[in-house]
Amino acid sequence: MSICLKHSRKSQDVSGTVAVVGATGAVGGIVLDEIVKQKLPYGKLKLLASERSAGTIIEVAGQPITVELLEPEAFKGVDLVIASTPDEVAAEFVPWAVERGAVVVDESAFYRMNPDVPLVIPEVNAQAASEHKGIIASPNCSTTQMVVALHPLRNAAGLRQIIVSTYQAVSGAGLAANTETIENTHKVLKGQTGQVSVFQHDIAMNLIPQIGSHKEAGFTSEEVKMVRETHKIFGDDTIAINATCVRVPVLVGHSESIYCETEQPLELDEIKRLFSEADGVTLIDDLDNQEYPMPRPCADKPDVFVGRVRKDLHHECGISFWCVSDNLRKGAATNAVQIGKLLSESVAANLSLPNN
Repeated sequence: MSICLKHSRKSQDVSGTVAVVGATGAVGGIVLDEIVKQKLPYGKLKLLASERSAGTIIEVAGQPITVELLEPEAFKGVDLVIASTPDEVAAEFVPWAVERGAVVVDESAFYRMNPDVPLVIPEVNAQAASEHKGIIASPNCSTTQMVVALHPLRNAAGLRQIIVSTYQAVSGAGLAANTETIENTHKVLKGQTGQVSVFQHDIAMNLIPQIGSHKEAGFTSEEVKMVRETHKIFGDDTIAINATCVRVPVLVGHSESIYCETEQPLELDEIKRLFSEADGVTLIDDLDNQEYPMPRPCADKPDVFVGRVRKDLHHECGISFWCVSDNLRKGAATNAVQIGKLLSESVAANLSLPNN
């Protein structure tokens, strides 16, 4: 049976057209790969981008598709939009799509804290997607992996406090950041000075303890995002969260050192069991054999990887662990496509009515 993802039509009015906005970008390309891998159903696939990229031909599942211009009429007849664009682009085009009846899964930060827009991680708060009014936001990459990892602990024992330090890959700042990192690393090895344009300082063989702009109380915008988005996803703003976000010279894969305090104590074996059984989490934790998550081995994989799991020696409810995830996959494209698939499965279930 065909399905309809439109928020403003009756379920029998179907077309099954999916549009990917920002299809020629780094994350957009991974969105297309995830659409194929996750088998997101569609009758027609449209690729939309700026005037500079319109006319480009991209092959998806063996079929060449010509990229169309991102303009209001491009969304006519579109059911689902998955978008990977800067905030200012999302602010302009998302209303075009919603006005024409499409549901937009937006990866930008522009709509995330809008009270009318659900902020969704399917493994954590899938039910929130049903509350959409045409827009569903996908969270920040660093927030996503942390929340996926904490979710099973919170379900089992509550959650009182989170202290997180992130070690974020340069690809989170775009393709130009990868290029700058590689080129400057070669220069540093030769005793030369690299050119700095993407970051505040040269990231080659260096760490930069600032991601985003300066916000209140000395925190950066990235750190504030982790606090506010986590509160919204969990639906609980009483959780005490302190984040420190650091850019590291890794190309792909964010790492996080997470300490949390649960409401009730959990034994170490139970903590590991919860991680090993959690949806979207892979536990790699064997210190004797030097087995734990690292960015390079975890790249191009959809899961959130957890290791170095420990109980606090001085607090019975304290838990420390290490968390790694591909920031371009689960942190962006994978999560967005999972939301799209969640919508399609939900509509298909609602349409599965007994024959009269």
